Amino acid sequence: QLVESGGGLVQPGGSLRLSCATSGFDLDYYAIAWFRQAPGKEREGVALISSSDDDTYYADSVKGRFTISRGDAKNTILLQMNNLEPEDTAVYYCAADVLGETAWPTADFDFWGQGTQVTVSS
Repeated sequence: QLVESGGGLVQPGGSLRLSCATSGFDLDYYAIAWFRQAPGKEREGVALISSSDDDTYYADSVKGRFTISRGDAKNTILLQMNNLEPEDTAVYYCAADVLGETAWPTADFDFWGQGTQVTVSS
């Protein structure tokens, strides 16, 4: 199970931290990724953290602004989002897959959370 939290309404330039609580996944074997989907647009990969060596990957649109990391709580993955822009408005999903690094940045992941809404607006 994957459960996202931390979404909300924020002004442009603000920050949010999303959390993905995982259960039933051994994160030594599953890559975890964040995706987002805005109305009328395809789901796009935002960031991924690998299973084995914590390599991270980012969409060009969020590099330097977003950071994916493991949380202090076991089996939690965080997405720190800084300097948010209106274009970041979307539903954000976390996803897990044993072959996540290969699938990235496509949405060909086996397991998905329910999503959390992020709205960036003044």
